[in-house]
Order: sequence, then C-alpha cells, then structure tokens
Amino acid sequence: MELWEENTKTTEVVFEAVLPVLKLLSMALIGLLLSHPKIQMIPKPTLRLLSKLVFFLFWPCLIFTHLGPVISVKKFIQWWFVPINVVISTAVGSVLGFFVALIFRPPPEFFRLTVIMTAFGNTGNIPLAVVSSVCHNEDNPFGGTCYDGIAYAGFSQWVSVVLVYTLIYHMMEPPLEYYEVVEEGTEIEELTDLPTGNENDLSTPLLIEAEWTGIEDQRTEHCQTPLVATIFNSISDVSQSNIPDIESIREEMPSSPRSYGCLAEPKVVRKIRIVVERTPINQILQPPLIATVLAIVIGIIPQIKATVFGSDAPLDFITDSLAMISNGMVPAVMLVLGGMLWEGPNESKLGLRTTVGIVVARLLILPLAGIGIIYLADKWNCLIADDSMYRFVLLMQYATPSAILLGAIASLRGYAVGEASALLFWQHVFGLVSISVYIFIYFKLLVTLF
Repeated sequence: MELWEENTKTTEVVFEAVLPVLKLLSMALIGLLLSHPKIQMIPKPTLRLLSKLVFFLFWPCLIFTHLGPVISVKKFIQWWFVPINVVISTAVGSVLGFFVALIFRPPPEFFRLTVIMTAFGNTGNIPLAVVSSVCHNEDNPFGGTCYDGIAYAGFSQWVSVVLVYTLIYHMMEPPLEYYEVVEEGTEIEELTDLPTGNENDLSTPLLIEAEWTGIEDQRTEHCQTPLVATIFNSISDVSQSNIPDIESIREEMPSSPRSYGCLAEPKVVRKIRIVVERTPINQILQPPLIATVLAIVIGIIPQIKATVFGSDAPLDFITDSLAMISNGMVPAVMLVLGGMLWEGPNESKLGLRTTVGIVVARLLILPLAGIGIIYLADKWNCLIADDSMYRFVLLMQYATPSAILLGAIASLRGYAVGEASALLFWQHVFGLVSISVYIFIYFKLLVTLF
C-alpha cells in the first residue's frame, strides 16, 4: 500500500471508496427494476431460484477457490484473530443493543430482538461482495494481494454459523409471557398448518430465504416454543396448558448414561442437556461452511493442495471451473438484494424510535468502536504485519448491516418475523450510504494510522 500512499489525494480516496459501492448499487438497482411488477422480467420465483444458486453454488465456489490456494498451517495460525473478531464484534454489538433497548424502551417482547439485531452483523455475502468489488478495480489500494480478502472473509464463516445455530437460535425463541398471551388456543393450529414444500413460495418474503433457502422445510413442532424459558424458569402463576412439558421433552430424548449410575444426574445438568439436544446442530453444515472446511483441510495438507490448486495441479481444470462459476456470486447476490428491497419493509410493531436507534447503533456507532478495537489489536501485535487487506476485512465486520440470516431464524422460531424483516430492510437501505462513508474512512486510516 506504500506506492498508493505516496500519490494519494483526498478526492482519489473518495472515488476509490465510493466506486465499489456504486457498482454494487447499480446491480441492485437492475434487480429492483427487473423485478418490478409491471416489468416482471425477473419474477419472484426466479429470484428465489437465484437465491438458491447463490447459497448452494456461487457462494461455496467463491470461498473454496479463494481460501484453498492461500491457506496453510502457518496462515491458519496467523489468522487466529479473524474468528475472534467476529465474537468481539458480536459482544460489543450486544452491549450497544442492550443500551438501545434501555434508552428507547421497545415493547417488552422485542427487548431481545433489539439486542440481537444490533449485535449480529453480516459477515458473509456482503463483505465478500464489497471485497470483490474493491478488487475488481485495477487501481485498488491493496495491490496484487487484494483477493486475499475473500479468503479472510471466508475464514470467518465457521464461527458465524456456530453463533447463529447456538446462541442466536435460542435468543430468538418466543418470550414466554408473549407466547402465553398471543399463542394460547392457536398454537396447535399454527403448528399443524405449517407450510411444506412449495405451497408458500410466493407468500413468504424473499428476505426470509435470502441466506437460508428451504427454511420452511426445517421447521419442527418445537421451533416455535419458548424451550429455554420453560426449562429454566420456575413457573407458578402461568398456565402450563400450551407450553412444552419438561418431562415429556426429556422422555423423547435418549437417556443419559449418568442417570443409571449410583448418583442421579444433577437437575441443572439435565436441563442443559435437554437444551443442547434441542439445538439444531445438524443444520450447521450448510454449503458455505462445508466449502470453508473443505478448503482449509485441503489447503493445510501440502500433498493434497498440490493436486487441487495451482496451474500445474492435475485437478486444476476442476478448480478453474469452480472459479468461473464463482464469478456469478456478486451479481446474483445484488440482483436478489434489489428484488428483496422492492418488496419493501414489512409491518412492524417495534416503533420508529427503536428502529432508528438500532440502525444508528449498528451502522454508525459500532463501526467507530471497531476502529478502536482494531487499532488496539494492531498495537498489541495481534494482527498480521503490513497487511492492509487483513485489517480492512476486520474493520468491515463492524460496518455491515445485520445478517439477513436473522430473518430466517425469526421465521423458523415464529418470533418477530415482521419486525426483523423491517429492520433488515431499513439497515440495507441506509447501509449503502454508511458503508461508502466507512470505506472512505478505512482507506484513509489504513494509509495514516495503521
């Protein structure tokens, strides 16, 4: 980045910062126009199919073809701060979300939603799209190592997926009191009427399946019940008629070997075991994560790596084919995003003040906190020396809107679906501006501060 630093002017930095977002915005606008009801060149079923192609094909191919050739045992150790940074950004965002909830006082049933939507950002397709767009410009400030940023972003996928399917999944369960008041008498009817197959294809918002296709097929009868609250709370004044019974849940589970020993299994341990067994760990192995793990395993074994990656590799023709397929990832993502934005925000009971508070905290305040965290990490020698793209990807993890996957989890748990969709819509609308601003700030900081 030194050569770029010598002749850099503010106007040039602004242009380099805005240009990548303008490219992405142009593709999103094309998707928005082509999905217009009066044009219908890309109808909703087509966008849904395109979203599936992104999830199952384009996105995994992009991660595999960029992470595999770069990763090694040494770099696997050097990149330790990438997944840690995802955890830190989620923790800091949770604190911000907690203060937003305290200050703006959303309806009680949406307190946890406020924290979650502020805490968990998009560490997947948006950072990958931004990095790809930045690197597509030959005059980018990162030079020949620019595309290493895709490897850095892909390396963080595993920790994001684990957080979603463990912590976020249980935090998004319906609040016990809200479940009792709203669902009483209708819960059985809802569970028996759950959509299956394609019957709900056109009625389900495109936003819900943008990062988790086939979400409706993963729903079970326990997904929309307050399991953790039921198990750990002492309920005396609440009717037990329509909440899951602990004993019935326990009877459905395989018996623990400890229960046959001399000492009975402690009650707290039994409760934790029930929650763990109800956690959808089997859903973690999604195509992007499989591609990440496969790229890491192949990349750190030199003998296999020499067979798969490199111009002289026997299987290079397969890798090259996957690389050609991966080129469709960014355009497809932005076309789907454009179609998603055309649907507009869903109705929300969250309140304008809370919505504005979440957007400001997520898109404006959290990136500022991220600058301080990455600066301290750099001073404490936690980061790779003289790698500006590494720092740029770490900073971007704080600047993205909330993960679209949260909308899918909200749909799966039956909790605040409209509110989550509305928040995601407004965050992505204003994120187009905020990301441009922060890319400009990051470029300047990478030249002067880091």
